[in-house]
Amino acid sequence: MGFVIRLVARIPFLVIATRLYGAESLGRFASAMVLIEIIALICSLGEKRGLAQRLSEGAGEDRSKEVNLVYDGILLALAYSLVAAGLLLLFPEPMFPNGMNSPLDMWLVATIPAFAVTEILLAAQAYRFDIATTVRARAIVEPWTISIAAGVFFFIPETRDAGLALAFIASIYAGLLTALWPFLRTFGLPRNWRPAPRAMLAMSTRAFPLVGADAIERGTRLLDIFILGLFAPPQAVGIYYAAQQIASLPQKLKTSFEPILSPVITKNLRIGNMGAIAAQVRQVGFWIIAVQLGIALVLGLPGEAVMGLWGPDYVAGTAALALLLAAEVVASMAVVSESVLVYIARKRNLAISVGVIALQAGLTVALILAARNAGLGAGYEAAGAAGALMIALAVSSLVKALLLKHLLAAPVSNWRWPLVHAAAAAVVVGYVFTLLPEWIELLFGIPAVLGTYALVIWRRGFGEEDKVLFRKNVVPAPVSDSSAV
Repeated sequence: MGFVIRLVARIPFLVIATRLYGAESLGRFASAMVLIEIIALICSLGEKRGLAQRLSEGAGEDRSKEVNLVYDGILLALAYSLVAAGLLLLFPEPMFPNGMNSPLDMWLVATIPAFAVTEILLAAQAYRFDIATTVRARAIVEPWTISIAAGVFFFIPETRDAGLALAFIASIYAGLLTALWPFLRTFGLPRNWRPAPRAMLAMSTRAFPLVGADAIERGTRLLDIFILGLFAPPQAVGIYYAAQQIASLPQKLKTSFEPILSPVITKNLRIGNMGAIAAQVRQVGFWIIAVQLGIALVLGLPGEAVMGLWGPDYVAGTAALALLLAAEVVASMAVVSESVLVYIARKRNLAISVGVIALQAGLTVALILAARNAGLGAGYEAAGAAGALMIALAVSSLVKALLLKHLLAAPVSNWRWPLVHAAAAAVVVGYVFTLLPEWIELLFGIPAVLGTYALVIWRRGFGEEDKVLFRKNVVPAPVSDSSAV
């Protein structure tokens, strides 16, 4: 439900950003925001997934130690964040390769500490199996705040040019406050806590592989925008960003399962139950790819009509949208495999991720320059960046799945043949609606495609052990090896 709410809440911001601010302003904002997000993620020290393991190993059943360990992470994240924000204030050029919309855009650096601390607060709540706080912060408060604020700032002359940046700042701090209140009620203030510099240094060193994996995993979704900002005009960046925001909705589904996966994986690792972990990967991996494929079909089949919602300039991004949606589907195995590899093979996972992002960077530059030299226009430059992402993520999924299968000595594939049956039925229905006017295609075609796909995948793809997820408010037990497909 949190994913569905986030899906709905993101649409108003896209409408406001594309229709009111335009592709150029959106492109400049996107170029700055991607760097901010990557740096903030690095400053959070991988605690989104690493905190569960730190608390499992360092605190045991002692709740007072848990509290102090969480505050160690918060203090260290704040220290790194303030240093990073200071460096960007001194050297802002990487944030604004195509210039600023307004001098007020510089205040984007203020979101780095807030973003990093919010990640830790939500991870701490997830360790106590409080998923509702993550839903409230990420799926309700942040997207609705940025949408409302962007609309308000546009109609204030003094803030119109900086409206997107100021709205983003407001949303990040609103999310921080939403996470902070339940955290204080759950964990409270630290007890007999004294920061230990040596322990924090050791924590930083240990977190490096996890930080690298997190930054690269998120970076694969942001590197293309950064490179586009360097090699393409801001309008191309804006078109690509609009397509990416639609296509990244399936990717956000994966984050809905992270609060469940991390505690389950760390607890099974502690007792050495590798078979249970493999079963969990297969099951959750199938849940994710099933929904990601469905969303890709729902948004991809009427691609021109969907991109046309943001204005005629954005229709050029239809090819980019299709490739980005395909990239999210092929990435599903990589993201689920990585959720285990970051605990049992951190360095090898990091090495693979570095290789993948290097491959993506090279392909992105090559395809963008090829489109530019051929004089194909901004839409094809955006499609080139999307194609590079799809290839890189496909390679990542294959390599990481093979490594995880070797380490767990058990199959980990999330593939089930009913995915083909459901997709085929949805494509037939979607094709029929593309022959009709666009408003019919959007208003009736999307529900028809979704309904067809959901019906087939639910009846033929989901077993009883999968359906229990939608019936009980519990963390489901992993399926046995014999029941995995």
